[in-house]
Amino acid sequence: MMTSPPAPPPPVTERVTRSLEEIQPPATVVIHNDDVNSMDHVVNALLQSVPELSIEDSARIMLTAHEHGEADVIRCPFERAELYRDRLDAHGLTSTILRE
Repeated sequence: MMTSPPAPPPPVTERVTRSLEEIQPPATVVIHNDDVNSMDHVVNALLQSVPELSIEDSARIMLTAHEHGEADVIRCPFERAELYRDRLDAHGLTSTILRE
């Protein structure tokens, strides 16, 4: 009786783990000062648009934009930055995204 040769071992698969930054590069949302929106409106728009921000963060960002013409709002994955920019724009704020 002939025996068949042993089965070859299963192929070795290598799992590659990538960070979120490798999959979705980070970006920074920036708001720009304007002469239209009140300071209170800007703080409220920031709070409603970017859930990670506290009242203190929102007030600091608003003051920085008021004094320097622009302010970084948040650094996050690009897709989320697009969402936050769109939300800020819906509140009448001027915002942009800087890719890293």
